[in-house]
Amino acid sequence: MTQLSSAAEILAACGFDKAELAGGTLAVTSPIDGAEIARLAETPVDDMPAIIAQAGAAFDAWRRVPAPRRGELIRLLGEELRASKDALGALVTLEAGKIVSEGLGEVQEMIDICDFAVGLSRQLYGLTIASERPGHVMRETWHPMGPAAVITAFNFPVAVWSWNTALALVCGDPVIWKPSEKAPLTALACAKIFARAVARFGDAPEGLLQVVIGGADLGAALTASPDVPIVSATGSTRMGRIVGPEVAKRFGRTILELGGNNAMIVAPSADLDMAVRAIVFSAVGTAGQRCTSLRRLIVHNSVREALVERLVAAYATLPIGDPRKAGTLVGPLIDADARDRMLAALERARADGGTVHGGEPAKDAPEGGAYVAPAVVEMPGQTEVVREETFAPILYVMGYDDLEDAFAMQNDVPQGLSSCIFTLDLREAEEFLQRSDCGIANVNIGPSGAEIGGAFGGEKETGGGRESGSDAWKGYMRRATNTVNYSAALPLAQGVKFDV
Repeated sequence: MTQLSSAAEILAACGFDKAELAGGTLAVTSPIDGAEIARLAETPVDDMPAIIAQAGAAFDAWRRVPAPRRGELIRLLGEELRASKDALGALVTLEAGKIVSEGLGEVQEMIDICDFAVGLSRQLYGLTIASERPGHVMRETWHPMGPAAVITAFNFPVAVWSWNTALALVCGDPVIWKPSEKAPLTALACAKIFARAVARFGDAPEGLLQVVIGGADLGAALTASPDVPIVSATGSTRMGRIVGPEVAKRFGRTILELGGNNAMIVAPSADLDMAVRAIVFSAVGTAGQRCTSLRRLIVHNSVREALVERLVAAYATLPIGDPRKAGTLVGPLIDADARDRMLAALERARADGGTVHGGEPAKDAPEGGAYVAPAVVEMPGQTEVVREETFAPILYVMGYDDLEDAFAMQNDVPQGLSSCIFTLDLREAEEFLQRSDCGIANVNIGPSGAEIGGAFGGEKETGGGRESGSDAWKGYMRRATNTVNYSAALPLAQGVKFDV
């Protein structure tokens, strides 16, 4: 398959037939040129109780399968993803507008989390705890919870699903996946890949993975159901304000990955060559549509002018256009609404006294797509538009003189996902790691490009959830404290006497 494969070739390579792609009510368009590439059948909301019930039946069987055996299914899924990497990566580019290397990179991330989860399947460790009572031992054990709903966004249409699903399945939990209405084809393609892994596995219960296609009513059914104990939702803070309280009402568990308004502090000692490269990738990659995209640049005033000059020059050379073409670094925004929100934010920045470099409609880009030049915006301070997240390639630049002021500015936003500092001063670096209020804090690297080995997530309006690596697996299991008395006596704790 070449990078310039047609939509029909990509869809065929992903296993779709024409009947699956026609006759439905959900129109799927490519952000590359606005062309309709499918019209999918949507899942009737009345079907949701049966779908949830099937996941419950699958849970009852899957929870009894030893965790290392569950890991074998994920190993096979990783193999199938390796075999499908080119086709699925091309579909990510077609449906989400990512450049080719980013589409392939997203599939590689799926492969990596499968590798992680296979090892994890033999490491779902609890604790042995010393008891104060003679002849007693205490243990902490972990157990599957039940069906997990996974609600994903368009910007990482498959990777975030895999972060959740690989862990949930090795932990013993089936998954019901509701993808974004803007990227349903990649979800259906993943379901086909998963089905091939299940066929090779041989004895998995039916309903381990179910994909539901449609709008917010399907998500509402999942969040409201007491038979779905875990809801992992990725999207806007507005969405999280709906999902979080709804699940909390029934004492369910949420894993929320919401907004990010990520900052980089550039100190006087920073290596500006490295900083420029990190800034451009972090602010412009995925057309600024990552939750970890760099949106605020807080620069010491002694280097601010020089850095802005270099950034404006670098932005002027960025190749913008069809993401399938070699050399393109900036593809389209997901749709015209996203473009309009970007342009409106730039107007607000100008009204606040900002100086905008870039931000104009891109020339020589495919017709029908929302192509806009990334913008560098010099701001007099952190105004309200800066404190809001605009999901687009806008980089607001502000100056500082005292590092305390830089820390305060970085933390003075509602979101708390990712942050970073560029400095060669060890004290500044360590102080930053203590002071950043974000779930991710980096030194001499940008805020985006997280690896699967670490837990991913943030604080404040980012939602507090953690996915992917480290001990994020605990979010998909319930903890039990066990006490075993192997003696012939019955002593009580804390010296209590209760003789009968």
